[in-house]
Amino acid sequence: MHCVQAVLIGAGAALGLVLYLLAAQRQLLAVAVVLASLSPALPVVLGLVLLHERISRRQAVGLLGAGMATVLLTLG
Repeated sequence: MHCVQAVLIGAGAALGLVLYLLAAQRQLLAVAVVLASLSPALPVVLGLVLLHERISRRQAVGLLGAGMATVLLTLG
């Protein structure tokens, strides 16, 4: 079970890197910036979903702030 989770996490990270490189090559900087800003959130989401980790209120506020910042970057 843990091997499957590790493979899924690795595949997600690889997909993120490939999409980032493609966006940077095609000079879609807005997409590249959003993808780069989401990279720290991916392990958090996977930890919550796959490992059933719990977060504190303070951490939830931080995640909400990061999500709002990503939306603001997208709207530009």
